[in-house]
Amino acid sequence: MNLRRALFLTHRWAGIALCVFMALWFASGVVMMYVGYPKLNLQERMQGLPALDPATCCLPVAAALASASVGEVPQAVRLTSIGGRPHYVVRLARNRELAIDGHSGEPVTAVGAELALRSAAAFAPHAQARYRDSVDEDAWTHSKALDRHRPLHRVDVADEARTLLYVSGQTGEVVRDASATERHWGWVGAWLHWLYVFRGGVVDRWWTEIIICTSLAGAVLGFTGLVSGVLRWRRHPYPHGSRSPYRAWLMRWHHWLGLGFGLLLLSWVVSGLLSVNPWKVFDSQARRPQVPSLVLTAGNTADETQRSLRCFASAGLRVREMEWLSLGGERYVLGREGAESTRLLRADGDCLPFAAHDLDALRAVGERMLPNSQVGRSRVQTAYDWHYYDRAPSTMTGHVVRPLPVLVLEFDDPAESWLYLDPRTGGVVQVLDSHLRVKRWLFALLHSWDWKPLLDNRPLWDVLLILGSAGGLLISLSGAVLGWRRLGRGRASPPKSTA
Repeated sequence: MNLRRALFLTHRWAGIALCVFMALWFASGVVMMYVGYPKLNLQERMQGLPALDPATCCLPVAAALASASVGEVPQAVRLTSIGGRPHYVVRLARNRELAIDGHSGEPVTAVGAELALRSAAAFAPHAQARYRDSVDEDAWTHSKALDRHRPLHRVDVADEARTLLYVSGQTGEVVRDASATERHWGWVGAWLHWLYVFRGGVVDRWWTEIIICTSLAGAVLGFTGLVSGVLRWRRHPYPHGSRSPYRAWLMRWHHWLGLGFGLLLLSWVVSGLLSVNPWKVFDSQARRPQVPSLVLTAGNTADETQRSLRCFASAGLRVREMEWLSLGGERYVLGREGAESTRLLRADGDCLPFAAHDLDALRAVGERMLPNSQVGRSRVQTAYDWHYYDRAPSTMTGHVVRPLPVLVLEFDDPAESWLYLDPRTGGVVQVLDSHLRVKRWLFALLHSWDWKPLLDNRPLWDVLLILGSAGGLLISLSGAVLGWRRLGRGRASPPKSTA
């Protein structure tokens, strides 16, 4: 068997095995352009929180930690509302969280149906809530970010969107919402596209390997089809007048579609494979930035929480959530009224909330986050660019907050790390090294077409992606019909004569 014949046969049998699957992949990709996997973004979470009352809230943060006998240094502390009551939520080591009642100082040790219903009612106060059940994981909660909250309580809300709320089994907070639209379209969108049919069952541990193997098989299908199509095309027509050798209309259209969309199909399959970081190809030896640790002491904190709330209120900020932060050896309190409405306050300083950290001070702290490395270039970025941009809320990364302006520090370490620091919080927003910048090209650009001229000029982005997906869908459907006919012809072949 020569090489050309091997290509044709490989493409034929790979198509018989995969064409229906590929068709579903393209169709589900179009759905995901408009209805993404359920997420609870910062804006939605803040809208579900009441304003904290400076007159009645709360125990001092250090007193609450002492009352709950938190025997380790907290990684993060924030004051929020759970079930309509203020609570401190403490992030601990090993991906654990602890909720402490803001009035009594009692830790939340068990989250049951009653607290889950109170949390849901506070999150959606204008609709009736009904407790459904408790699950460890279901179709809409596969995210690793929810691991520290499992098990999860499910509460149905009788609002217009028929929302399903997920309440943390550890803290009692609402951690995810899924509307009926997201759930219904999700079955033919993200759930199908990401092969979540293999999640949560006996093959869950092999889900990544299944993605890799099916993507590799799809890449073989696309590559052999593209090469075969080019080999079969002629600059001069065949005797029947076409540059395609096929006389049957369906086979000829499959050939032409493959020539027109085959390279795009191949790029989508390969970039989809790269989304799961196969064989750790995008891992590097880059060191993680050493973020300043939070320091909370009992000294001089008798009224720190109430003082901060009063200071924010005097500045016109109706705080729904506060978070304690450290930067440059000083402790700060971040007050949030909404996702974009925030103020900072020095915990031990004057009662003068301010909008953002001084850039020089932030730069000095950022330079120390990667020891033994020097900052080769620093800049203040005020607009989105190739590496730092936002996406529509329905997309895979649409829930990630990308504030502007940001301070960008480019280090001279072997991994060529870039740190993006938010002046409004002092926190690290994004870390990029040379490997992740390559992934930006090979995955985000090729798979989602995250190119600013397209993202900024919708519906051009929509039209091009739908057109490309339609081409891939037609290739796959025509291939499925041809494959089915080929199998039928094999079954219907008469037995060879023995005469």
